[in-house]
Amino acid sequence: MPAELNETDLARLRHSMVDDQLCRRHITDPGVLAAMEKVPRHLFVPPGQRHVAYEDGPLPIGSGQTISQPYIVARMTELLRLTPTDRVLEIGTGSGYQAAVLAELAGEVWSVERHVELAEQAKARLAELGYQNVHVIAGDGSVGLPEHTPYDAITVTAAAPFVPDCLKEQLAVGGRMVIPVASGLHQDLLLIERVASAQDEVAAPEGGGAATAGGASGSGQPAGPCFRETSVLACVFVPLIGEQGYPR
Repeated sequence: MPAELNETDLARLRHSMVDDQLCRRHITDPGVLAAMEKVPRHLFVPPGQRHVAYEDGPLPIGSGQTISQPYIVARMTELLRLTPTDRVLEIGTGSGYQAAVLAELAGEVWSVERHVELAEQAKARLAELGYQNVHVIAGDGSVGLPEHTPYDAITVTAAAPFVPDCLKEQLAVGGRMVIPVASGLHQDLLLIERVASAQDEVAAPEGGGAATAGGASGSGQPAGPCFRETSVLACVFVPLIGEQGYPR
């Protein structure tokens, strides 16, 4: 059996994780780095996995789900560009680790998990750690959580077959969504940004994708929502199951 780790050991491993896995891979947002340094990842994995909680990879958490690789958690969080007043929706609570990181940076976090047992465990764990601004709901996250819209940021921690329109509609203007989308055998992490109009595309980041709009334009009718899509990196996630995902 691995040796028991004390709090000093765990803090050292957490610091090394931030230094070696995040900073060296160009995660630069100071808020994200501080959150990853603070949140005790070892408390979000099964007890038998705690000695490897800060290693560079995902870990199983039960119900066929995983806690994501630390770098992926940090990268997705950084892409959301969170502020202390932001309202965030997370699809796929899992262990609750990503929700805790989000809660360190945002005002309110709603997190939806389809596995009732995981949702209850995450809710209890987050409450025990003092996260009063996280609300965990058991349900079908593929359709979002319309009752608390709009959200300044949405993060999806499972790979969808397409970007659900219902999630895009739940974004506030100026909102950001990070979602892995499967295409054949590959998955691509996308950044979706809701912009006020197609003219805002001129402010797209270098290498960014094209804006797409709904509704009429050029006919005196108000233009519909407009979104800018950027491919970020290749990734591997469990599938998003639900009405707007894959069938059970």
